Amino acid sequence: MEILQKVFFFIVAIGVLVTVHEFGHYWVARRAGIKVLRFSIGFGRPLLSWVRGEDKTEYVIAAIPLGGYVKMVDTREGDIAEHDLPRAFDKQSLAKRTAVVAAGPVFNFIFAILAYWLVFQIGETGARPLVGQLASNGVAVEAGFLPGDEFVAISGEKTPTWGSVAQRIATTVMAGEDLSIRVQGEEGFARDLVVDASVFGEFDENTDVLDTLGIEPAKPQIPAIVGEVIPNGSAEKAGLQQGDLIKAIDGQPVDDWFAWVKWVRDNPDKQLSLDIQRNGSLLALRLTPERVEKGGEVFGRVGLKAQAPSEDLSRYRAEIILGPVDAFVGAVNRTAEYSWLTLKVLGRMLIGEASVKNLSGPLTIADVAGQTASFGLVAFLKFLAIVSISLGVLNLLPVPMLDGGHLLYFAVEAVTGKSVSEAIQLRAQQIGIAVLASVMFLAFYVDFTRYFG
Repeated sequence: MEILQKVFFFIVAIGVLVTVHEFGHYWVARRAGIKVLRFSIGFGRPLLSWVRGEDKTEYVIAAIPLGGYVKMVDTREGDIAEHDLPRAFDKQSLAKRTAVVAAGPVFNFIFAILAYWLVFQIGETGARPLVGQLASNGVAVEAGFLPGDEFVAISGEKTPTWGSVAQRIATTVMAGEDLSIRVQGEEGFARDLVVDASVFGEFDENTDVLDTLGIEPAKPQIPAIVGEVIPNGSAEKAGLQQGDLIKAIDGQPVDDWFAWVKWVRDNPDKQLSLDIQRNGSLLALRLTPERVEKGGEVFGRVGLKAQAPSEDLSRYRAEIILGPVDAFVGAVNRTAEYSWLTLKVLGRMLIGEASVKNLSGPLTIADVAGQTASFGLVAFLKFLAIVSISLGVLNLLPVPMLDGGHLLYFAVEAVTGKSVSEAIQLRAQQIGIAVLASVMFLAFYVDFTRYFG
């Protein structure tokens, strides 16, 4: 069922973003007076098709949902009716051809801006980035962090949640830049700290930024007291009851509920010996956490909920909601930032300064699509925005077969006054196919080793 969910949301994500991209080409082409013959989402055998409009444009949804195309009247692709000559793509001015080709990536960026605009207005909630314990002689201690510090901003961007902290650290380090971090101490005064990017080594998707820094997030004091027993779960079968205090596991003391949860998650299908305090008496129970596989992760689950803590938990939570204008400004800035980051990471991978493990193929995209969709609309919109930005940037690269390759031809034409010869374009196309095939193979290989290696 989980695999089907991932496949479904992968198709939804790719379908939406490809449609946005190709609609950009289509919309501008129509506005430029170019005759569009076909608008296809996907490749291969048509699953659904219909014809509309005076031009009898064919709209197609095809079997392979990994791309799409807009087919326009073009004299280079065969004989066309004389009355269609003025509406052929290759007969248009340089400005019109450039606009049509650039429209696909531009629409991807516009989509990302709209997605972030919605996200910022809907609002995000998360854990407030309060520093708890610090590893002795760790990176954070050397940089000047203190227990109780709150992350305020990294490299000038606000970080209101731990999620935004991890995300900002990842993007900054992957761009090869040192971390400029502003924190606010418990006394209310702000301090500026610097962390060298080199401490993270070869950064990839497996890097735990907080563990590398030696920072443990501050968390509320929640004792390991059972608040609710889920029916038919491992805990109920083992005899645990509401109000039980979990004192020890396999002879090891349990400090709080978080320690208990970690024990359970780390020991699926393993029998645990529990020491329980119930109504002033000590009991010994045996419990085996149920094995759960989700999102490529294997962990244990027993079916317990914690007793509600007496401490006010609001200080550990943050909620960010922006008005329409601020949301739009933030969306534009976020889109620009991720676009630049994508370019920098690609450049660093080319020169060997960034790991190719940062590449994502269909398996990773499908996995993340399913996970983010399960987290809700906001998470899925953010995922769509990031992928849309990636598509926009990649398509602007000066590689034949991509939009950027065609724009490069147009740039040469603008400088020389002559179009690039078909022979050169053909040879460049062959090179472009080889480059794209190599990148796709590498992405598939990284995906395969990530999940099956």
